[in-house]
Amino acid sequence: MPRTPGATPGRAPLHLNAFLMSTGHHEASWRLAESPARANSDIEHYKNLARIAERGRLDSLFLADSPVLMGDPGRRPSAKLEPTVLLTALAGATEHIGLIATASTSYNEPYNLARRFASLDHVSGGRAGWNIVTTAGADAARNFGLDDTPLHRDRYRRAAEFVEVSTKLWDSWADDAVVADKERGVHALADRVRRIDHSGPYFRVDGPLNVQRPPQGYPLLVQAGSSEDGKDFAARYAEAVFTAQQTLEEGIAFYQDVKRRAQAVGRDPGGIKILPGIVPVIGDTEAEARELDAELDRLIVPEYAKRQLAERLRIAPDDLALDEELPDDIPTEDEIEGAKSRYTLVVELARRERLTVRQLIGRLGGGRGHRTFAGTAEQVADTIEHWYDRGAADGFNIMPAVLPSGLETFVDRVVPILQERGLFRTEYTGRTLREHYGLPRPANQLFDTPAGSGGQTPVGRPVPARAR
Repeated sequence: MPRTPGATPGRAPLHLNAFLMSTGHHEASWRLAESPARANSDIEHYKNLARIAERGRLDSLFLADSPVLMGDPGRRPSAKLEPTVLLTALAGATEHIGLIATASTSYNEPYNLARRFASLDHVSGGRAGWNIVTTAGADAARNFGLDDTPLHRDRYRRAAEFVEVSTKLWDSWADDAVVADKERGVHALADRVRRIDHSGPYFRVDGPLNVQRPPQGYPLLVQAGSSEDGKDFAARYAEAVFTAQQTLEEGIAFYQDVKRRAQAVGRDPGGIKILPGIVPVIGDTEAEARELDAELDRLIVPEYAKRQLAERLRIAPDDLALDEELPDDIPTEDEIEGAKSRYTLVVELARRERLTVRQLIGRLGGGRGHRTFAGTAEQVADTIEHWYDRGAADGFNIMPAVLPSGLETFVDRVVPILQERGLFRTEYTGRTLREHYGLPRPANQLFDTPAGSGGQTPVGRPVPARAR
């Protein structure tokens, strides 16, 4: 396979994504004079960010999402545009960069979501990705008529079936189904479009999808959970994993664990890319970078941040004293029903470094548990290369503390260093997001299998009655 321009021969290139969040990942970034205070709903702001990231030849843009208002809206800009809609607009403002949207399997239905991602893939010419998440929290459940969130394991079982239904729907059209033969008056071959006739514990879906097969076959499948169930799910379905790791040792252990699990279910470990998040705060000198970081921390409103931390720890805010360490009697991970891996990361960070609540709030303010790093562009590049060379990452989810300036600095100052070291592309060589990742286009499970091996029915043909 031809190497990516800028990458050293025999050395796989890094993958770099721009994780976009309104004015930046630091919760106080919106208070800076440079920040557009209403950026979270400003399409021109996002178009500018997308063009900056594409100028840096980054693999993709990434948007997080949740079917609930996250946190106290008084604390920071909390409202979000729906990500597949936003990325559809950004597809028209860019040409190459991938477009990854988060969507929950807990509070969507496979048919509608598969249609949205197929549409985004068509609109963008094959640049769509789906960050597959399950959603915890009674507040989200009550938005959908439920009293409380389903159990952790049940959410992942539903997610597994959700992905299986979605891939069948994307495969319900053969790649050669549309012939658009005007002379014969045949637009599509009926026997190349099939029902999927899926009936499982969570979903009953006839199909076919009302959008033809996406340009990539499937959008790139991404996953962001790091619990035991999350890692098992990633090993079976994900092609990229976004994760939060605070130390190199934790990063190596996670990387090896997920790759082993992928191999155990019969997958090529190289077909799943591990990308930890990193929040770089970059200055001309290390001292300048640290001062920029400290300036942001000074703008945090402690009362808001303490309430948010207490909610994550499932304790009362009054149980947290700003200038004391975390209390001893907080819940264990086994007692936490949602976001288990992030809960453990936060508690272990506080215990390991003996942080006070005020110090912990500062550490979480920049990246909510992702690794923050304040230094020069050279030092940021050194950190990225070190984690890559030590086998802790295939790339990184870049989470600028402040936008757009943090992304501009990373693209203009860190990316050229990585390119000079032969670690990152100097030009796009592919058109689709899968090509950026060096991943193959998946075969069609309904049409690219031996005759008679499936049970799906061509559209317009009789189908036996099914038990409902």
